[in-house]
Amino acid sequence: MKRVIISVTNDLVADQRVDKVANSLFNAGFLVLLVGRRSSNSDYLIQRKYATYRLKVFFRKGFLFYLEYNMRLFFFLLINKSDILLSNDLDTLFANFLISKIKKKKLIYDSHELFTELPELIGRTFKKNIWLFMENFFLRRISIAYTVSRSIADYYKDKYGINMSVISNYPIIHKVNNRGVLKNKKLIIYQGAINKDRGIDLMIESMLYVDAELHIIGDGDLFTEMKEHVRRLNVGHKVFLKGRVAFYDLFNITKEADLGLSFESDTCLSYRYALPNKIFDYINAEVPILVSDLPEFRRVLGSYQVGAILASRDIKSIAKQINYLLSIPRESWSSELLKAKKEYAWGVQEKKLLSFFE
Repeated sequence: MKRVIISVTNDLVADQRVDKVANSLFNAGFLVLLVGRRSSNSDYLIQRKYATYRLKVFFRKGFLFYLEYNMRLFFFLLINKSDILLSNDLDTLFANFLISKIKKKKLIYDSHELFTELPELIGRTFKKNIWLFMENFFLRRISIAYTVSRSIADYYKDKYGINMSVISNYPIIHKVNNRGVLKNKKLIIYQGAINKDRGIDLMIESMLYVDAELHIIGDGDLFTEMKEHVRRLNVGHKVFLKGRVAFYDLFNITKEADLGLSFESDTCLSYRYALPNKIFDYINAEVPILVSDLPEFRRVLGSYQVGAILASRDIKSIAKQINYLLSIPRESWSSELLKAKKEYAWGVQEKKLLSFFE
């Protein structure tokens, strides 16, 4: 049996994509080891079908974290047997690339986002140039690579002349049962990172004019700041920041929602071309969506009437749209949501994924 080592820089708790990939490879007969990091605030990791390992790191973010992690990952990959290396995103590629050359192993690259165009790199020219140099050097030398959206694949084709395949981050289909048994109020949900330019502040402020609850599920750089924002606006009785939730618990939470939000700003190419998994998680839970006016979101809503695109980023305009969407009977969305749910399912993507490894 061939052994695949998959590496990421997160602590594995909330990463749905790598779990789906790891399970697909395991079910196809590969030996799978998923490697991430362990930090002081990492949650307990439940037993999975495939093997996992978390590298201990001292630094938690920034250049020193990436340097330390890749050094630890390099030595881990050096002493552990593998036939195929799967590197997730640019921040694991340095160690994987070196090992693939030293040990003459196959290397596959999974780009979850446009790493060099993240908002955290805006205005940080030196750091961005380092990542751009690495991207330019490595991507031209990798024969098998895929990413999450057609827009990102086209970007890499135009910039580097490489042909990336698309493996979209669709969910595994779940049946919706026992919805809303204990609900007495409309519920709005956001799941994902609490980071810059995600529109979290807009969601919170719009709740001044919306009679519903907003549940924000996730963690990130702005988590504490957004909690303070909720306190300042005095909306703590209807806006709840739940923190990070393990991905295997998310579906049962999401299915209770009446509306799912994704308000990324068009401030960088990474967000402009993004196709976040939360959109498909909402659809999988048969929840209509309200999303930013971005190319990949328009593509989804152009195919299926499962929600709406933000007409404006003005707070009162957002609240008006939310109130309108909440006023539409849930049954009105059912037909389109069910059709979209069948198309945006992991099974189709899994076949493409396995073709690379076979």
